[in-house]
Amino acid sequence: MTEIFTPKELERRLRKIGDERYHNLHPFHKMLHGGKMNFGQVQAWALNRYVYQTAIPRKDAALMAKLEDRELRREWIRRIHDHDGYGSDDGGIERWLKLTDGLKLDRVYVTSQAGALPATRFAVEAYVHFVYEHPTLEAIASSLTELFAPGIHAERIAGMLEHYDFISEELVAYFRKRLDQAPRDSQFALTFVLKNARTPEQQQAVLNALKFKTDVLWAQLDALYFAYVDPGFIPPGAFRPE
Repeated sequence: MTEIFTPKELERRLRKIGDERYHNLHPFHKMLHGGKMNFGQVQAWALNRYVYQTAIPRKDAALMAKLEDRELRREWIRRIHDHDGYGSDDGGIERWLKLTDGLKLDRVYVTSQAGALPATRFAVEAYVHFVYEHPTLEAIASSLTELFAPGIHAERIAGMLEHYDFISEELVAYFRKRLDQAPRDSQFALTFVLKNARTPEQQQAVLNALKFKTDVLWAQLDALYFAYVDPGFIPPGAFRPE
């Protein structure tokens, strides 16, 4: 790659990755949002997704450890507050646990991650390590899946409330909150990437970082589909719906 893209062209290419590779396209999500899953399958999804949710603050802390710019740290720390909670806000992880509580999953079992699929844990830790090991620009670029998150959250809220009588408005509170948080966070990250990806090598690196992140999200759904949909082979030790 030797061509230097304009910021507009780089943004177009980043968004094209989402159009082609974001996990809203995965058949597991199509089933989940379309009311095609049973209670146990929804439980398995929520339990495994907790592994990802609880790793986000660790990922962001790893990124912040590399930031020498105080203003950038002041901006980025909000992401940790969003998930871990701050002041009167219990945070996104607590809202996710209210979802798993509502799905009749034991909270200690969920937080232990003992029932999570091995592939879930591997994919999530790969993301944490990517952010820790790669330059700040690429680490920030990997978060740009948030550009596409509001659409999937809106689809999830509507679909799950419509199709599952065991899902209530209280249980989708996590997704409601992210409808506001994700656009704020993604716009900041996008502005940073477009401003700082100045060479062909840097621009290719940020595109690759976003592709990597879409792979992380897709791999988690591949594991869920294989274990709980088709062929339905659940690994030893993983959660088994009653």
